[in-house]
Amino acid sequence: MIGISRLLVVAALAALAIPSAPLGAEVVTQSEAGFVVKLTADTSAQPADTWAALIAPAKWWSSDHTWSHDAANLYLDAQATGCFCEKLPKPADAPAGQRMGSVEHMHVIFADPQRGILRMSGALGPLQGEALSGTLTVTLTKTDAGTHIEFEYVVGGYMRMKGEEIAPAVDGMLSQQLASLAKVLDAAVSAAHAAPG
Repeated sequence: MIGISRLLVVAALAALAIPSAPLGAEVVTQSEAGFVVKLTADTSAQPADTWAALIAPAKWWSSDHTWSHDAANLYLDAQATGCFCEKLPKPADAPAGQRMGSVEHMHVIFADPQRGILRMSGALGPLQGEALSGTLTVTLTKTDAGTHIEFEYVVGGYMRMKGEEIAPAVDGMLSQQLASLAKVLDAAVSAAHAAPG
């Protein structure tokens, strides 16, 4: 049975899912064993610029979906065994000598900027406390207009939450992140075109 705190997390994630959906967002499959979500968006940015933005999550990931409540604490080392991690700054009243905290959101298992593929392993957000494994594959494909971005997140294992309840919330959360990434990229392209030159 899902506790009140887990229901609140699901409800909060679902509420955040409504705005800024990318061009395509779908829960492909779901069951008690796990789920798959697939999301797509298009940007006018070129693949190299899209890759550069992708691996700088502090510039586009929502602070609402961080443990520190500040996306500026996120970083991504885009090479195998690298970390998509977050610094947890020490509170002002921390004892002397206390170290800064940290969170691993995911770790990199495949990174190929030439082919536009980034694959990371990890259970995001509230999934981290469950006995789950998750694999997020990001694929960038050059188009005539710029770049097509695809997120595919496959999650499986044992969880106390119901897949049919959490999968739409995860889909919504990732939709928000992808929409934000595309928006940042398109804004950069617009600014570059508007600059005198």
